[in-house]
Amino acid sequence: MQGTAPVIRLERGMKPDFLEEIYEIPGGENIKDCIQCGTCSGSCPAAPNMEHTPRQIIAMIRAGMRDEALASNTMWMCASCYMCQSRCPSQIKITDIMYALKRVALAEGKAQPKASYMAQVFVDNINTYGRNDERMLIFNYYLKTNPGKFLSYAPIGMSMISKGLLSMGAPERIKNIDQIRKIVAYVEKDGTA
Repeated sequence: MQGTAPVIRLERGMKPDFLEEIYEIPGGENIKDCIQCGTCSGSCPAAPNMEHTPRQIIAMIRAGMRDEALASNTMWMCASCYMCQSRCPSQIKITDIMYALKRVALAEGKAQPKASYMAQVFVDNINTYGRNDERMLIFNYYLKTNPGKFLSYAPIGMSMISKGLLSMGAPERIKNIDQIRKIVAYVEKDGTA
């Protein structure tokens, strides 16, 4: 039986330097230490809503699956609860990696449209009011993505207003809002805090 050596090829779209790129970001320096134990995914309250669990995203980063990782909804579903990070036996800063993936996806235009809308609406809120106003966040998000769904939430909103849980008043702007706007502009330009 005549054997031939297997040909190893990178599949289309694989970026072997993706791991190094994530390794270089603050918080990504321990990603190479991942033992794929699944503690992060088992701890994540948002994992059922993710296309790929945190463990899978780390495996994708290590495999060079840049486009797939950046197009995933995983980092957008991250609740930033730090449960994965606090339980990781390799002390990988998984939440920081999720934030970095968001920044890269937005900068490269690879974010899912609804995810990038939410990020932009959030930034617009901060620039307008100096803080996030949840009412305006939800209103503007659904206005851009699904106005019909916003209308379906009207009964819940009216119930919250009647119970005093939601204000009908206009959002208040903070004092010295220009300072907040400068910080937002710096972060948007530089990509870091």
